[in-house]
Amino acid sequence: STRVRSSAASDVYKRQINKEFKMNISSMTGFARLKKSLSLEETDIGWTWEIRSVNGRFLDVKIKLPAIFEHLQQQLKTEAASCFSRGNVTATLMMENNDSDVQVRINEKLLEDLMTQLNAVSERISGKKESAVPADLLNVRGVVECRDNTLGEEAQKQLDKALVESFGEVCAALKADRGEEGRKIKKALEAIIANIEKVVGRIDAIADKLPPKIKEKLEEQLRQWLEPGNEISEDRLAQEIVFYVNRADVREEINRLQAHIKTAYELLNSDDAIGRRLDFLCQELGREANTTSSKSADIALTNAAVELKTLIEQLREQVQNIE
Repeated sequence: STRVRSSAASDVYKRQINKEFKMNISSMTGFARLKKSLSLEETDIGWTWEIRSVNGRFLDVKIKLPAIFEHLQQQLKTEAASCFSRGNVTATLMMENNDSDVQVRINEKLLEDLMTQLNAVSERISGKKESAVPADLLNVRGVVECRDNTLGEEAQKQLDKALVESFGEVCAALKADRGEEGRKIKKALEAIIANIEKVVGRIDAIADKLPPKIKEKLEEQLRQWLEPGNEISEDRLAQEIVFYVNRADVREEINRLQAHIKTAYELLNSDDAIGRRLDFLCQELGREANTTSSKSADIALTNAAVELKTLIEQLREQVQNIE
């Protein structure tokens, strides 16, 4: 184990981590472990932080602390929120103190208050005055307090500060681990988006060749509509022609797909957390692919649209892992 760094040194370490991974996508999964020690009042106090994170729609931080450090809970959560924007983060503090015995103290005032309230509730519900048994209340949080050391007030403040600083370091280490995983995800995303771009290019080429086919089919349809005995007004005929042409034209969908692909590349090189924005972009890509497929009257276009939807689903699966 090593001695705790100063607050300034800890901040420098975190800035280095942030700079190193600034331009990289960050995964929401990762793990980090940090072991520290500190000498206070001739007592060697050691502790270990373990922190892990998994996918989550929002940021959810859970920190497991010994009872005597519960007062640090909010400060530690604020520290975690400064490092992460998404993911389910769980951190555990494990204390080690071989130079002193664990001391047990019963919070008598809390125990008495609990017994008084339980007796009052029992009498109100059952009409009988029954005394609560103290042993039954020992498992209530706060009744029994265990202290790993007997530090003075000033030493306790130093230990609290050291714990918060080391938690900042382990958060930075987790951020680095998530960033390393994010590099792999970024490569996968770039490969998928490149394939999506190729398929959209094929759809674009197919669409350029469609007008003659559309014209041929429309002329055939017109002959059927205008056959002797078919009664159809000029207005109805014009409406049918417009509907047929608009349904067969996928140029608008292609333009939007190309715009979404450009946005995806821009997001991959963004400094911000992009998970939610990429997730929304996947929805937009899927909508355009579905519309292209439903409009298709050409087998080659239909096959390309199906391939496009498969790639978009692969993209969506990868996006679920990033911050």
